[in-house]
Amino acid sequence: MFQVTRMGDYAIRGMVHLAGQPEGETRHLGDIASDIEVPRPLLAKIFQQLGRAGLVISQRGAGGGFSLGRPAEKISLLEIVEAAEGPISLNRCLLGKGVCGRDAFCTVHPVWKEAQEGMRSVLGKVTLKHLAGQDKEAPAEPRRETPKGKNRSN
Repeated sequence: MFQVTRMGDYAIRGMVHLAGQPEGETRHLGDIASDIEVPRPLLAKIFQQLGRAGLVISQRGAGGGFSLGRPAEKISLLEIVEAAEGPISLNRCLLGKGVCGRDAFCTVHPVWKEAQEGMRSVLGKVTLKHLAGQDKEAPAEPRRETPKGKNRSN
């Protein structure tokens, strides 16, 4: 089962946080870690990976810190997930030609391929700018069913 790990989740949180900062402003790693509730050493490792992918820029010195590597509208959720997790693959047979000797005749192979392409397409369409905009809105209070005749306000 494909599942985004904590690394992927923390990478997304960190990127959404940076996207919410004023353009050109850098943030110290410790401040980011505190704000998004992620252990600093783990966030440092994640930001190294994001930096290698060109998604964040690190600036050293007294006024240093991290900022986005390019505008938020030009960074996709797919890029963030794959920078943190590696390439998305729903099944090992999709890793490349010849990885599975059954891919030429397996009836499930095309289904896995279509599902993976669909997931990549959805994640590729969602921009960091979109995510940062959603992040700033307060989530709606979940509605709870109340037994008939009962008033929740009491």
